[in-house]
Formats: sequence, C-alpha cells, structure tokens
Amino acid sequence: MADKVLTANRLSDGISVWLDAAGNWVESLQDAFVARHAEAVTALEATGKTAFADNKVVDVNVIDIEEVDGVLRPLRLRERIRAEGPTIDYATGYKGLSGPVQAA
Repeated sequence: MADKVLTANRLSDGISVWLDAAGNWVESLQDAFVARHAEAVTALEATGKTAFADNKVVDVNVIDIEEVDGVLRPLRLRERIRAEGPTIDYATGYKGLSGPVQAA
C-alpha cells in the first residue's frame, strides 16, 4: 500500500489544504499526517467526511504520496500541482513542498 494523506480545499478561500496529525487543516503538504496502514486511512476518510459535512472543506480526497529524500510528493500530477502551488508566478512566498514530515 502506498502512503496516503488527506487533502481538500478550504471552503472559506479555496486554498489546497492537508490534514495534520493534530486534526488541523494546514497549507503545506509537508505538515500533513501520513497514513501508512489501512486503519489510518480509514480514520482519514472519516475525518474528511466530517469536515465536509461541517462545511470546513470541499473536494476531500485521500491521495497516494511518496517520500523522496524526506520530502513528501504526490504520485499524481494533479496533486503535485496542488501541492506546489500555482503554475504561474503570482503567489510570492508560497512554500509548496518544503517543510518537515509527520508520519504514523
């Protein structure tokens, strides 16, 4: 099984977010909680459904990731673009794939 994280878009502003180990929605993939077994994936799915029902986030998905040299990287191109930020240079200061990793 590939490692997985929970991602969504924050309802208030549409920004891509990921669920961290404390249950908060964060703007950096590198701060996301990494599910490495089926029970953790099930917990992520339940948390995502609750957050969607509470109108905190939309487009909730559990996605496959890999860790390369300590950096989390989505396997699908769509998710890489969401994690790295806009493909045009207008979001100065966006951190994208930099930062620490938390794992289960």
